[in-house]
Amino acid sequence: MKRAIITGATGVVGMALIKELIKNNVEMLVLCREGSPKNGRIPVHPLITKKYCSLNELYGLQNDTGKEYDVFYHFAWAATAGPDRNNMYAHADNIKYALDAVSAAKRFGCRMFIGAGSQAEYGRHEGILKPETPCFPENGYGMAKLCAGQMTREYAHQLRIKHIWTRILSVYGPNDGKNTMVTSLIKKLKNRETPALTKGEQMWDYLYSEDAARAYRLLGEKGICGKTYVIGSGEARPLKEYMETIRDIVYPDARLEFGEIPYSEKQVMYICADISELKKDIGWEPTTDFSEGINEIMRHY
Repeated sequence: MKRAIITGATGVVGMALIKELIKNNVEMLVLCREGSPKNGRIPVHPLITKKYCSLNELYGLQNDTGKEYDVFYHFAWAATAGPDRNNMYAHADNIKYALDAVSAAKRFGCRMFIGAGSQAEYGRHEGILKPETPCFPENGYGMAKLCAGQMTREYAHQLRIKHIWTRILSVYGPNDGKNTMVTSLIKKLKNRETPALTKGEQMWDYLYSEDAARAYRLLGEKGICGKTYVIGSGEARPLKEYMETIRDIVYPDARLEFGEIPYSEKQVMYICADISELKKDIGWEPTTDFSEGINEIMRHY
C-alpha cells in the first residue's frame, strides 16, 4: 500500500491510523468536513493532503489529484450518539453516503474499500462475536451499519473493487469521543468528582487505538476480499475492572459509586471479539495492555 484515502479521520481510530500510516510511509488523502473544530487534529505532514468533503459531497467528489490510490478507508458516519442512534432518516442517508464512498473509491483508482461497522450490528449476544454470528441489531445505527456493509460489498464487487467490512467493538485512546466511558470517567476523576456508575457487571472487550490502527493497515495490505473482521482485543473483562483501573491511574483516592445508574432497557451485557481470522489472515494481535493505554491517554492530556 503506497497511498490511502480516509474519511472520518478525526475520530479515535482515524487519527491512530494516520499515525500508523505515517510510520509506514503511506501517502494519504484525508477527507474532512469544512469548519469542523476537529480538523486541527490532522497533522501537517508531507505525506498528508487534506481535502474538504462532507459526507453529502462524496457523490460528486472527483479525482483532481493526478494520482491513483490503493485503499479507501471509510470511517465517517453521522448521528452516532444518544437519541440520534435511532434517527432512521439520518441512518438511511448514511447508507447512501457509504455507497457514495465506494463510487469515489472507484474514481480514485482504489483497489480495495474497507468499511467500518459496529458491534451494534449484532444486537445483544451472549457469546464470542464472530464474523458469521447472526446479526439482530436493535437500533437504527446498528441496522444501517449492517445494511451498509452488505450493500457496499455488492456495489464494490460490481465496480471490481475488493471489499472488506469490519465490526468495531470498543476502541479507546487519544481523540476518543467525550461521552465514552473511558473519556468521561477520566474527566470526572481529573475534576475530583465522585462518578455515579452502573454496577459494571458487563463483560467488555476494549482495544487500544494504536492496535486497531495496525490492524487496519494490515487489512489494507493483506486482508482477504469478501471477508468481515471483528475488531477487538479478543478478551473480555467486567466493566467494573476497567473502571477501577482508570481510577487507580487517574485518582487512586476516588470513590466510585457503582450501582447508582441503572442499566438501560436494551443494555448489552457481553461483547468479546473472535480475532482468529485477523491472526490467520494478516498476522495481527493486540500488544497494548489496558493500563498502558490509559497511561498513554493521560500523557496526551
